[in-house]
Amino acid sequence: MAYLALMSDDSMKDRTGDGSEAPLDPLKAVRNQTKPALPKRFYKEAGFAAGEGGYRLTLDGRPANTPARSPLQVPSADLAAILAAEWEAQGAEIDPATMPVTRLVNTTLDGVAPRREAVVEDLAAYAGTDLLAYRAEGPDRLVSAQAAAWDPVLDWAREALGVRPILSEGVMHVAQPAESVAALRRAIEAVESPFGLAALHTMTTLTGSLILALAVLRGRLDPAEAWAAAHVDETYQAEAWGHDAEAEERLAKRRAEFEAAATVAALA
Repeated sequence: MAYLALMSDDSMKDRTGDGSEAPLDPLKAVRNQTKPALPKRFYKEAGFAAGEGGYRLTLDGRPANTPARSPLQVPSADLAAILAAEWEAQGAEIDPATMPVTRLVNTTLDGVAPRREAVVEDLAAYAGTDLLAYRAEGPDRLVSAQAAAWDPVLDWAREALGVRPILSEGVMHVAQPAESVAALRRAIEAVESPFGLAALHTMTTLTGSLILALAVLRGRLDPAEAWAAAHVDETYQAEAWGHDAEAEERLAKRRAEFEAAATVAALA
């Protein structure tokens, strides 16, 4: 049975840099209390080995598996090396939060490969609600920033994919042309690799834009360009109203997931 360990009063006191007591942050105390225990590192060395059909992660020379007991195997040596590096970098405990490529590879092998059609359907739903179609009504600086970041990508989408979305100001839903929706679905279905499909899904859900994710997948944008384009609004808000440390920390974690997905797409 799961339980929460009781904390003494001393354990709930925040400390300042000089060791004196700082005001108690009850939310921080609860977060620390409810963090799950991380598994201990059970291996000395991580590596990979070539095998039939790809390159498999090894721990102390033994082949590793996914949580669903599938072989933890990827198509390229470069991607396998990144997997091994994530495992090698672990300390006394194994922290999945620091292993975004491993998590995506596990998801690919256990969740995407055996459920391709469901993943395609889920991605296709974004064809009618793409971030790039919804523009701010103001202020002018934000409107200009969106246009500068998004219009060249939409030009590419028209030429490369046959996508011609209808743009709308504000957040009211606008129905997209059936031809554009169908064109985006064809672009999804053209992604044959389960690793590419998993990466496309991750990049789409993290940005709200299937078009930006496809632009990365097809080499039109690099990950940094796509991430910046997806967060024009957040950048404007931070410049206008100041930075929020907690929000930026959350965004940094999401960016790491996005970059991991772009890496998997490029190397798989």
